Amino acid sequence: MHPRANAGVPAKGSGVWPAAREKQARLLLEFVQERGAVHPREVGKYFSHGTVTNYWGGSSNATTHLLEAMQYRGMLRVVRREGGVRIYAAQANGDEPANAGERLTRIDALVDVAVRLYAPLPGPCLSDLVRRLRFAVPQWRSELRNALKRSKQRLAHLRVDGVDWYWPGEEDPARFKSQDTVRFLTPFDPVVWDRNRFELLWGWQYRFEAYTPAPKRKLGYYAMPLLWRDRVIGWANLSVENGRLKSEFGYVESRAPRDPSFKRELEAELDRMRFFLSIGG
Repeated sequence: MHPRANAGVPAKGSGVWPAAREKQARLLLEFVQERGAVHPREVGKYFSHGTVTNYWGGSSNATTHLLEAMQYRGMLRVVRREGGVRIYAAQANGDEPANAGERLTRIDALVDVAVRLYAPLPGPCLSDLVRRLRFAVPQWRSELRNALKRSKQRLAHLRVDGVDWYWPGEEDPARFKSQDTVRFLTPFDPVVWDRNRFELLWGWQYRFEAYTPAPKRKLGYYAMPLLWRDRVIGWANLSVENGRLKSEFGYVESRAPRDPSFKRELEAELDRMRFFLSIGG
């Protein structure tokens, strides 16, 4: 066996993987280490683990699925892609934390990274965010319920109008100062991501309508929330026609702000979009 064949594989009896799957991972890791970098197709010539049910209810190659699971566990890394296909190599010194305390520390650190990106978060939104981490670290899925409980204990917390809000303790919302700036936000921006929180913060409903039949759309195909200072006051629909940027706006209060600086900053944001798209006016 390759001298590093056991590196990165959960200890026998750890409960992380069933014994049979653990054995498959050990053999597969040894194979990858001997070759340096492998294409899943090459692995398939030597290993056949059948099929598994994928996220959409169909069948996927179980060997490819195992390679992905080994990457999640820090055993493999993606060194490049060929035609969109991941090419795997062994991860140097990669392993699943054997110590329970270290594992919990890593999980809590991951939760904190997500919270710093999306806070402030109402309780249900925080719960949803932590649950979604199962897609990033499926090997820790069973740990996330307790991770959520720990996060609520260490995060700063305040109840406003019957809603519990959470944010990193090192942040002070009272010291926030808005800027005279206009920004077009994507439908998946951290500010927009959770629709329920969006409505709590801004007082109106935003919906992504790209998949809504055109006659039923209220905002537009790819309407982008329009942020002015510290308020989302409407939405923008942008398109390119004959090499020029076309813009249409909708406002929650039926009209644009009368503040002269708003018009100036809106044009500045449109200029940034033109630059990004490499087009004229």
